[in-house]
Amino acid sequence: MKKKKDIITVAIDSPAAAGAGTQAKLISKYYKLFYLDTGKIYRYIGKLKLDNKKEFNYNFIKKKIRNIKLAYLKNKSLLSNEVAVSASEISKDKNIRNIVHKFQQKYAYNPPKKFKGSVLDGRDIITVQVKDAMFKFFITASLNVRAKRRFAEYQKLNKKMTYNEVFKSLKNRDKSDRNRKYGPLKKTKDSILINTTKLSKKACFKKIRAIMDKKLNN
Repeated sequence: MKKKKDIITVAIDSPAAAGAGTQAKLISKYYKLFYLDTGKIYRYIGKLKLDNKKEFNYNFIKKKIRNIKLAYLKNKSLLSNEVAVSASEISKDKNIRNIVHKFQQKYAYNPPKKFKGSVLDGRDIITVQVKDAMFKFFITASLNVRAKRRFAEYQKLNKKMTYNEVFKSLKNRDKSDRNRKYGPLKKTKDSILINTTKLSKKACFKKIRAIMDKKLNN
């Protein structure tokens, strides 16, 4: 695959609800980068499995991914806990990961012309998808804080889940993401740790921006 030269590439790995998606959007807007929420792609496939149990196979996934409209990844139906669990399960499948890998690399290295580069966030962006990214961030936060954030999100969406259910779901998701055989979540030595437990969205972005500006302006 040919890679565009002289583009900014940002790779972000993080556990669920750590704030990586929020920061990726801020980065994309400020630096005019194409943003791809890779977790939503797995949620999309996870929902395909829930909605198309009889048809669900690798060829079916390839066809759907090939024709996907990126705007659909913002659909609120992908935010349910049921879809999250399904996404976590299908993400363990090596063949599905290979399908998603090709899709993600296409946008990572060849973003639409109007963008100066790309920013991707997920679980294995640094370790698998964009190993040679110009910027690598590992964003995390305490489980308790992440559970509070996700619980607040569900309340806004009128999802009927208790805080304890959300906490347990995230804890199980963390275990699944870190222990899966292919593309497990882990921090690499060359990635910069950003802990958002005690940071506001604005303070976190300010920290990231200082790191990026220092390198881009040298």
